[in-house]
Amino acid sequence: MPTLHTPRLLLREFALSDATDVQRLASDYAVADTTQNIPHPYPDRAAAEWISTHGLAFEAGDAATFAIVLRQEDALVGTAGIRFDLRSDSAELGYWIGRPYWGRGYCTEAALAVLEYAFGDLNLNRVHASHLLRNPASGRVMQKLGMTREGLRREHAKKWEKYEDLVEYGILRREWRDRDLKPG
Repeated sequence: MPTLHTPRLLLREFALSDATDVQRLASDYAVADTTQNIPHPYPDRAAAEWISTHGLAFEAGDAATFAIVLRQEDALVGTAGIRFDLRSDSAELGYWIGRPYWGRGYCTEAALAVLEYAFGDLNLNRVHASHLLRNPASGRVMQKLGMTREGLRREHAKKWEKYEDLVEYGILRREWRDRDLKPG
């Protein structure tokens, strides 16, 4: 797994020693509530189990999952990653940030680095992402990344026994190259 650098962040491979911080951050109801896949309550040992899947997924060419770490404080603040569909030279972007770190631009900064990796190092053609309609903050991150809103998938996800609308965004490599904002 590569390590990605931004002015304030280090995006690196997760280590099992990160499990305690993942458990603490992901256990926050507000974090779980804004994502499609984080359960609440967050089960004991789930973080270590989740982290243990990353190496194999990367080696198999399925995904790259990065720990987002503040460079100066060496504090884990969340995660960003991509799931590959190499047959179509595309990937799905996903991320979450712990609530104590919301509103500081870390998510956008990390996601910019992941997109640079996707379009630069991996030479992908397209990256897409989605967010729960009731989580417009995630949509603002996608807009800041230069992604285009592509549609709404009505009641496409099920979160805690409730059907949720998903807003879909995407960006193409040529659009990425034509934008002004770049990481670093």
